[in-house]
Amino acid sequence: MSSFETRIQYLKYQVLKEVAKEAWEQNLVENVLDIPKKIIPGKTPTMRCCVYKERAILQERVKLAMGGDRSNPNIIEVIDIACDECPIGGYEVTNTCRGCLVQRCRLACPKDAITFDSNHQAHIDKTKCINCGACAKACQYTAIINRKRPCENACAVKAIEAKEEQAAKINADKCTNCGACISQCPFGAIMDKSFILDAIDYIIKSENNSNFKVYALVAPAIADNFREVKLGQIVAGLKELGFYDVIEAAKGADIVAYNEAKELDEKGFLFSSCCPAFVSYVKNSFPSLSDNISHNLSPMASIAKRIKEKDEDCKIVFIGPCTAKKAEVMLDSVEPYVDVALTFEELQALFDSRDIELDKLEEDELNQASYFGRVFARSGGLTEAMKQGLDEIGSALEFRPEICNGIDMCRIALLKKSKNVLQSNFVEGMACSGGCIGGAGTLQKFGVKKENIDNYAKASTYESIASSVHEV
Repeated sequence: MSSFETRIQYLKYQVLKEVAKEAWEQNLVENVLDIPKKIIPGKTPTMRCCVYKERAILQERVKLAMGGDRSNPNIIEVIDIACDECPIGGYEVTNTCRGCLVQRCRLACPKDAITFDSNHQAHIDKTKCINCGACAKACQYTAIINRKRPCENACAVKAIEAKEEQAAKINADKCTNCGACISQCPFGAIMDKSFILDAIDYIIKSENNSNFKVYALVAPAIADNFREVKLGQIVAGLKELGFYDVIEAAKGADIVAYNEAKELDEKGFLFSSCCPAFVSYVKNSFPSLSDNISHNLSPMASIAKRIKEKDEDCKIVFIGPCTAKKAEVMLDSVEPYVDVALTFEELQALFDSRDIELDKLEEDELNQASYFGRVFARSGGLTEAMKQGLDEIGSALEFRPEICNGIDMCRIALLKKSKNVLQSNFVEGMACSGGCIGGAGTLQKFGVKKENIDNYAKASTYESIASSVHEV
């Protein structure tokens, strides 16, 4: 039903759907090795040198779709056998080198790695080069360039490096699990682990026990996904899947906006705690600033906590655009409240694994949240909500927000704060460009529409954050 923007995204979806299908029938263990053959049934390769390599890579995808290596806490993993087509990278001399007499590149190199051939063309000895970039800066023709892999370019926190055999490697101490590298790898060699089997197990258990409830907690970014159907049809589809009820994570955003406004009013300075990738980035790269992070749980965990206080034996499955949420669920502070985190990509696979046609379902109602809770999904929305929250609690604080749209902007704000030159007193940190609607787990990665979120937010019947919070 849904359109996929790349072949890699469609391939990932196919694997997730087939894994889910077998799980519903409880035949996964017996049929797991047959899944690659179902996806590529013939003997003609479609993407690589041979069909056998394609199937071997698919088998690795199947493993990640089944949860991957659970002893590895990182959510994002590299499929080594798929990561073999990128150039080694590093600094290279291009054909724009003029063989000039001044040889500034050679003079600038601290390791004597620059040599010249009989035509006076420069060459870089990779065994000596330390990739400092001094030669590139010195060249007056800009004839020396730094070739980076797409995944390295995508990773703003510099968590991707090369193994000795040149496959990409993710440094778990730096990685924030934002997933930016996933969609940028042209060979689909990077993928997030899926916990779709856990969600299916909970739903099957609930179907056999009417007292065992499984709630779907949907992120407000859902308004910019599944564009071919209405939001009410998605809610109906979730209940058709077997969820007892569908709750807006934006309700949790209302709770956070209200409580975080109080915290800011008391402390005078605050980093937002809503984006798990941003929180990880602060803790990994600016640990001295960690005390500035809000002590409030994220919107996901805040509303899940309220639900479990009323039904402690239930299970809660968060569904959103964020791969980092899968890591957040594993935190000691969140694990008691949220049981599984899935992406919209995985939800599409779940629907299709049960042949649920959303466009043929009658609309169901989604629990209401305020305008301010719903706009958390896009950059600047949290700041709007904080301003409203401060107004509602009667704060006299002069609100000076810093809206950080993407990790690069977050880094600038954090550097300024570390040097005590940041003029703002609240930092809205969003790791993904555009906010949550730009997350790695979305169905539409290149056509994000902020207005879809705004229209969804304007449909709320609540006039204030407090009125929504009091009805949770």
